[in-house]
Amino acid sequence: MNGRTRALDAAVFGVDVQSGDVRGDAPSYALVVVDEDGVSRDVVSRRKLLRRVADEEPDLLATDNMYELAADKDELVHLLRRLPDETRLVQVTGDEQPEPLSRVASRHGVPYGKDPMAEAEAAARLAAANVGYEVSAFTDTTRVKVARGRSTGGGGWSEDRLTRRIHGNVKAAARDVADELDAAGLDYERDATEKYGGFANAVFEVEGAPADIPLSERRSGDVRVEIERERRDGVEFDPLVKRRDHVVVGVDPGTTTAVALVSLDGEVLDVWSSRTADGADVTEWIIEGGRPIVVAADVTPMPETVEKIRRSFDAAAWTPATDLPVDEKKHRTREAAVDDDHQRDALAAALFAHDDHADQFRRIAEKVPPGEDRGEVTARVVAGEESVEAVLRDLRDDGEDGDDGVDHTPRELTEEERRIRDLERQVERLESHVESLEDDLDAKTAEIEEYEDELSAARREERREARETREVTRLQRKTETLERQRDQARERVDELEDKLDRLKALWRLDHSNFADVDGKAADLVPVKPVAQFTTAAIEAADESYGLAPEDVVYLRDASGAGRSTAERLAATDPRIVLLGEGGLSDAADEVLFEAEVPVGDADEVTIREVDDLAVAREGDVAAEVEAWRDRAEDRRLDQTAAMVDRIVSEHRAGGSERAGNGE
Repeated sequence: MNGRTRALDAAVFGVDVQSGDVRGDAPSYALVVVDEDGVSRDVVSRRKLLRRVADEEPDLLATDNMYELAADKDELVHLLRRLPDETRLVQVTGDEQPEPLSRVASRHGVPYGKDPMAEAEAAARLAAANVGYEVSAFTDTTRVKVARGRSTGGGGWSEDRLTRRIHGNVKAAARDVADELDAAGLDYERDATEKYGGFANAVFEVEGAPADIPLSERRSGDVRVEIERERRDGVEFDPLVKRRDHVVVGVDPGTTTAVALVSLDGEVLDVWSSRTADGADVTEWIIEGGRPIVVAADVTPMPETVEKIRRSFDAAAWTPATDLPVDEKKHRTREAAVDDDHQRDALAAALFAHDDHADQFRRIAEKVPPGEDRGEVTARVVAGEESVEAVLRDLRDDGEDGDDGVDHTPRELTEEERRIRDLERQVERLESHVESLEDDLDAKTAEIEEYEDELSAARREERREARETREVTRLQRKTETLERQRDQARERVDELEDKLDRLKALWRLDHSNFADVDGKAADLVPVKPVAQFTTAAIEAADESYGLAPEDVVYLRDASGAGRSTAERLAATDPRIVLLGEGGLSDAADEVLFEAEVPVGDADEVTIREVDDLAVAREGDVAAEVEAWRDRAEDRRLDQTAAMVDRIVSEHRAGGSERAGNGE
């Protein structure tokens, strides 16, 4: 017998889709009911399933996939809202990432078949064995609203009297609700909206589930009471049984006591340390984290404090052959997050202890059949030094007299019982029809309330018109602003169009002013003027008409440039830089020479300017480039000769020094 608490004190419903699809029309479900009297099976419609759940209020409604009962999350929340307070929806295959039902059933020794009825029965049996996760969309807070049950009237003195009476009754009902909650000992917060004569409504936020609240929804006369659970942000999964797993514990005692927990699979579960904790605090923390199989220390012999903790749990002891070196402890805990050296030492002790027992844990796990508590068997084998077979026999002997709800075969219903069941279902159908009529009546009442709300909205229309007038005025002012911006944009467009016309005119120039040009534009190249040899002027020219490789750049004033300005110009990789007024600085000349940017005299080139643009004769530009190349070659030769002279001089000077030293 495993360690789970059985859930057969009430009925467990197992369901699986028999035919159709929850997203389609009229799906049918295989329904298996498991309780202390036996097992019954049926195929039901969705509506009939929900009606049986509402009438019989099973403890668990189990399925292998919660979305077999709802098409999406919103519909799932609606389903959970409709379930009785005593009924929990259980997904037996896991939480957000469920496993196959066949694997879960095999692990827990539950019979499994692929047809829907067999899957529904497997789900019911697993849930009865407390396997699975409860699906929840609501918190433990319940909202109780006391509000008006009718409209306050249509006007006049009679309306005032009716309004005062209704609000007074709402306030009296709110006092009664508060008295009921106080008598039940429930904590709550109240938020009331005061109106003429009393309350328009009062909302109670109650700490508790609807089943814990001694109230029920009602609508009578002037007052209605609504009860609704507070919804979570999403859907949460809670295990049916929160088990404390068996663990390996490492303890580092001292002024600061540290404790670490490691699972039987070697996973670091938790690490904790404290300067103020005593032995009782340490023991309580370990109990909350798991059930120790081995208690370990990082030194030998085991300190007395650690030995007391081990004896309190009747666990096996582990110490190293010699005290664990610091470097080995750091290496073994390198992938774990610890806050201090004490936590590191405790965790190292637990991990080394697990390493020593890992093969033993694995052998035990291989011998433990599905459905048995591997941790319990491991604890008795390691701490109690029993054999696996002896422990398994002992556990099975303990469970022979009990009903585990899995291996027995419940009896089938007799013919008479099935007949009674069918008659009861006919009554259920008639009751369902009555409920449907009541639902229609509630819908009509809700429709009347909607009409009353629409009437109230119409009465507020006059106030809205004033707000709309103010909004129209604001929009008109905004329109005027946008129109001004539009006019400014049009003026900017006109300026750009004028500039474009000048650019076009540049290429339609009459070249008759050039005495040696035959009128063909093929012998002309564009020249891009730069007002001054400064970074700002270069940036302005680049922004206006762009500086690109192979451009002819004309510096109207070439003086004053430093290295950074020259480097900025050289970065555009011009074909040639023509110098106007002013002399080029040595630093700028050196940068342009090293970048192999040709530099020429603007006076040697015939330039024709139009507005901010200019053209020059191709032959003049080419000649000036060629002249620079000749000058550059001479300059390189001069630099080479100067370098050779310097080297020879240095060599001679060095020979003289050696001669003077007698070398």
